[in-house]
Amino acid sequence: MHAADLLSKRAELTPDREALVDIIQNKRYSYAEINARANQTANFLKETYHIRKGDRVSILAQNSIAFVDLLFGLAKIGAIFAPLNWRLTSRELSYIINDCKPKVLICEAKFTGLLSEMLPEIQVEYLISLENAFIPGAPAYEDLILAASAEEPARPDLHSDDPYCILYTSGTTGRPKGAVLPHRQILWNAINTVISWGLSETDVSPILTPMFHSGGLFVFLVPLFYAGGRIILARNFDPDESLKLIASERCTVILGVPTLFQIWMNSPVFDQVDFSHVHFFISGGAPCPPSLIEAWSKKKQVSMRQGYGLTEVGVNCFAMTDADALQKTGSVGKPIYHSQIRLVDANNQDVKPGETGELIIAGPHVCTGYWNNPEATASSLVDGWFHTGDMARRDSEGYYYIAGRYKDMIISGGENIYAAEVEAIFREHEAVQDAALIGEPDAKWGEIGLIIVSPKKYPAAANLAEELISHCQNRLAKYKIPKRIIFVEVLPYSPYGKVIKAELRAAFITAR
Repeated sequence: MHAADLLSKRAELTPDREALVDIIQNKRYSYAEINARANQTANFLKETYHIRKGDRVSILAQNSIAFVDLLFGLAKIGAIFAPLNWRLTSRELSYIINDCKPKVLICEAKFTGLLSEMLPEIQVEYLISLENAFIPGAPAYEDLILAASAEEPARPDLHSDDPYCILYTSGTTGRPKGAVLPHRQILWNAINTVISWGLSETDVSPILTPMFHSGGLFVFLVPLFYAGGRIILARNFDPDESLKLIASERCTVILGVPTLFQIWMNSPVFDQVDFSHVHFFISGGAPCPPSLIEAWSKKKQVSMRQGYGLTEVGVNCFAMTDADALQKTGSVGKPIYHSQIRLVDANNQDVKPGETGELIIAGPHVCTGYWNNPEATASSLVDGWFHTGDMARRDSEGYYYIAGRYKDMIISGGENIYAAEVEAIFREHEAVQDAALIGEPDAKWGEIGLIIVSPKKYPAAANLAEELISHCQNRLAKYKIPKRIIFVEVLPYSPYGKVIKAELRAAFITAR
């Protein structure tokens, strides 16, 4: 079975079961109806726009059912889904479009201005209007759906390594790279998640994060369709409304990023919501402060797990039980089924338990490399192992802890200091909302730690810096303790809750 058949098979097994609740349009779809839409999408793209195996199709839009149509419909005809991050500038998006060269670009009304800026710089054969977007000469997406056949399209010859999606990385270290996700990765991520996380047809999950990201597409959407569960589709994140939605639809498994969990906890709705139907919450995208996990567990008596994944190796790489989530706070758990994981040193030798090494991963859930970028592919995929660039350690019981990005490391006087480790200690202090460590050039030590702290009350108390240094004394080796602290009202975050350290370096290092 190919990933292209995943939705078709589910619709065959449980055609009348509710598959998706579209909050945007206030409409509920059965598996048969969702599959019919995917077939119609595949058929109109194939017949009207001559989309064939290997052709790319992109969408520039906020969350909508069109993402579901394209994700499953394109796979049926062997075409490649390449969604666009609408938070990027026209220049950044133009680079991505010119790199993956989609034959068709679908755009919603909100982003027609952005599209107009790009048009002189890009070459796209066909444009399609979504949700009443005014694009001269572009037909309406829903009209094309309604006019197309709902029959299963003929499948081309598909191989498990054929591309299913191209998802572009954030490009924090240079030009964005298009991770090529093959059919086998989509299928095996679903299998691994269902088996390792204990999902079933009774599970319900909301999509609150952007669907141009792998998290919105693959953490729960595809796995739950594989298992026969139900997805609740929201346009975007609204703290109060999303909490009400989780309660009214009786969601059982919920993905969030650390910033979302903090915002939820600050919502006036939070204390009123009953979470007794929730199996677990899972935090991804960035390390979740243990204090936040403990606060949720204490206030709402729910299980909150810490997840780990990458677009390139699958969004769900580790698993833990509810008991693990409390007893091993800070851990991402143990490796999922059907996966191989190692921690290695600079010589590619396995490190001992308790030691920090680079996390490398092998298995059917690993990507095939980067689009049009053989150099990046060769440096990341070595002898079947994907080098994540993340540093981690494994304790004596086999639980893994992410130490941070290899490049998010300071070398001070010859000693390695991992930013995530230092930041975690600062977040433990009751006065700290969040913290980010960056390296500051130093004549004696090469570089020293500068930590940017967002306190819960701003401006910070006069003695808070001294308190924080004291807090670190018995928790960190002396060389790991930052030499300077700067307080800011709020840190800059990416859409997935990661601190944008490039902005901090530009503000506090480059300017000095």
